[in-house]
Amino acid sequence: MTELLTAAQMRAIEQAAIAAGEVTGLELMERAGQGVVEAIFEEWPEYESAPQSVAVLCGPGNNGGDGFVVARLLAGKGWTVKVFLYGDPDKLPADARTNYEIWLADNQVEELTERAFRKEPYSLHIDALFGAGLSRPLEGEAFNVASHMSGRNGDDYSDSVVAIDAPSGLCLDSGTVLEEAPPSLGHPIFDQQGQEPQGRKPFQDRFAALTVTFDSPKFGHFVNEGPSVCGQVVVKDIGLEQWRVLKGTKPGTPPRSLRLPHSVLLGARPLVKDRRKPWISRFGFVRCKKASTKGHKYTHGHALVLSGGHGKTGAARLAARGALRIGAGLVTVGSPRSAMMENACQLTAIMLRQMDGADELRTLLQDSRFNAVCLGPGLGLAADREGLVLEVLQANRATVLDADALTQFEDRAEALFEVLHENCVITPHGGEFSRLFPDLAEKLNAPATTGPAYSKVDATREAAKRAGCVVLFKGPDTVIAAPNGLCSVNSAHYDRSAPWLATAGSGDVLAGFITGLMARGLDPMQAAETAAYLHVECALNFGPGLIAEDLPEQIPAVLRKLDIF
Repeated sequence: MTELLTAAQMRAIEQAAIAAGEVTGLELMERAGQGVVEAIFEEWPEYESAPQSVAVLCGPGNNGGDGFVVARLLAGKGWTVKVFLYGDPDKLPADARTNYEIWLADNQVEELTERAFRKEPYSLHIDALFGAGLSRPLEGEAFNVASHMSGRNGDDYSDSVVAIDAPSGLCLDSGTVLEEAPPSLGHPIFDQQGQEPQGRKPFQDRFAALTVTFDSPKFGHFVNEGPSVCGQVVVKDIGLEQWRVLKGTKPGTPPRSLRLPHSVLLGARPLVKDRRKPWISRFGFVRCKKASTKGHKYTHGHALVLSGGHGKTGAARLAARGALRIGAGLVTVGSPRSAMMENACQLTAIMLRQMDGADELRTLLQDSRFNAVCLGPGLGLAADREGLVLEVLQANRATVLDADALTQFEDRAEALFEVLHENCVITPHGGEFSRLFPDLAEKLNAPATTGPAYSKVDATREAAKRAGCVVLFKGPDTVIAAPNGLCSVNSAHYDRSAPWLATAGSGDVLAGFITGLMARGLDPMQAAETAAYLHVECALNFGPGLIAEDLPEQIPAVLRKLDIF
């Protein structure tokens, strides 16, 4: 796992290091510039022996200062460098001003305009206009140049842009490209024919080939629009690792750290070197192992998955198969009488029990060996379905609520929140989230005109606190949050891109994975994180052509790759 930071957290870490006398702002800027140059040669190794032409676009803040360092270092390697500045050089921050003057001593700086930028072609373009501290949308010539580079005039720069920290215009807290405030309904350009007014964005699709950030990745690199505009993300060390861990701790005890991670990016391999690894890895991989001479099937839990009626049974079977493959010792499908034959014809290792209504469910749950319950996939929205949800929650078992179990309460979400408990996981997709948390969804979907913008991370954290349980907000940028604020992002982007998961039933399998892991004793946060990560790994293992039935069958191969036996 890798810690994710907000822009404010990154700024506070840098300022703390500077205030302690460990480093100066100029040294950090120099290290950042060196990191960008290293990343360029790692991405394009052929350029190391063949100097190119490069345009460096510097902004009015410290991001621009990083750009001046990059320009100087590349010029020192024989590159032809053209530097453009957006803003008044007299208003540059002190460290950026210093690097501006160093460059200006032997070179020229041209005012950034679209006309000037388009005069000459360049092999590479360095976007150092605005970085992590962006608080407003691009405007003026910065907007014109960025939108031109994103293809407004038919040119495609996306294979040659290197962004420092973030493509200019991207809010790194939310992954949202900030837009101008939309015109009012009375604006003359708005035709008032039912069309929603929208503000302009400098880009919406891929903008950079490479984004280089420092110390730790930021939320915006992995959620919302971030992955689609960043290209690839590389994290470069700038010497702040000692600010993750203070020395002098006793062996085997948690480090005295200035920042024990509250938010992480799920991944088997961290993106940065981090000695806190034993304390930031929340995966339940060790608990996934079954290698034991003393265990038996009940040692690994008994999961119950509730099925819908006739013609609506497939989703429950997908969830049940997922729970069994992930390692639950036993899995039983609780089926209405009307669907018993339908389920019986397609279940073998998974057991089947008839269960009609809340009374029979209550009787079934008197068997304490049922230690985890999944309901919602294909459950239906009949009036008696709500009673099943309430019965399970009152039994206080490890519970996963998905799909219909959530939609059942769309008009009375507070009634659900009152009975949810800390041993629950709810797994809404965007539509279900909007029905349960309409106010949060409204804030999330509102046009982002200032930064830091409200993010999917913010929304999921608020939802978990309100619901009193773990919330897994599904999507290619799945966000998982606990009521105490712990948060993870499971990003199916970059080298983990898994578009094949956009297929019917994949969410049902995920619900089954979580249920199976909770049956095996993982806590709700750990189960949700581990299941979400393995879900994507299963899709990657199969590849194109994936359907939901394929996902559970990838578990053996995926666990072997992770050395889990």
